[in-house]
Amino acid sequence: MTTLPVTKNLRVGALALLMALAMLALGFAAVPLYQMFCQVTGFGGTTQRATLSDAVLAERMAQSAGAPMISVRFDGTTAGDIPWTFKPDQVTQDLQLGERKMAFFTATNDSSVPITGTATFNVEPEQTGRYFNKIQCFCFTEQTLAPGQTVHMPVLYYVDPAIMQDDNARNVEQITLSYTFHKAKQPES
Repeated sequence: MTTLPVTKNLRVGALALLMALAMLALGFAAVPLYQMFCQVTGFGGTTQRATLSDAVLAERMAQSAGAPMISVRFDGTTAGDIPWTFKPDQVTQDLQLGERKMAFFTATNDSSVPITGTATFNVEPEQTGRYFNKIQCFCFTEQTLAPGQTVHMPVLYYVDPAIMQDDNARNVEQITLSYTFHKAKQPES
C-alpha cells in the first residue's frame, strides 16, 4: 500500500522538475524570441531591414502614387561605457514616402586606446517602426575606432508608402531615428 503514494510523489516531482526546466529554457529564449518578434512586427520602434530591390520597388510605387512628404529627425548618443563623441551630421531630412535617402553620423574615439562599439537603434513614434526600412547601416556591424579617430558613418533608408494604409501611423509628420553607441562586449573577429 505504501508504494502508491511514493510513485505518485515521484510523478509529481518529475513533473515539477520538467516545468522548472521548461521555464528556465523559456527564460533563456525570451530575449532572442522578443527580438525576432520586434523585427517582424516593428513593435517598440524596431526598424525593418530592407534590400536594395525592396527600396527600388517602394520608390517606384511612391512616385507613381504621388506619395506625400515626411520628415525624419536624427538623434545620436553614447552610453556611459564608451568614451566616444557621436552625433548626426544633419538634424532632419525631408523625403517623399518610398524615396531613398542617406544620412550621416560622425563618431570620434576620445580615448587613447582602440574601442569597438555597437549601435542600438529605434524609431519614434513606435507604430512607424514597421515602415522605416534601412538598406545599409553602420548599426548592422560593430565599429572599431583607433585612438582619436573620427569616422563618418552612413545609413541608407526609406519610409514605406504602406504607412498611408495604417490608421495609427498615416498622420505622422515626423519620425525620429535614434542611435545609442555602447562598448561591444566581445569585438567581432
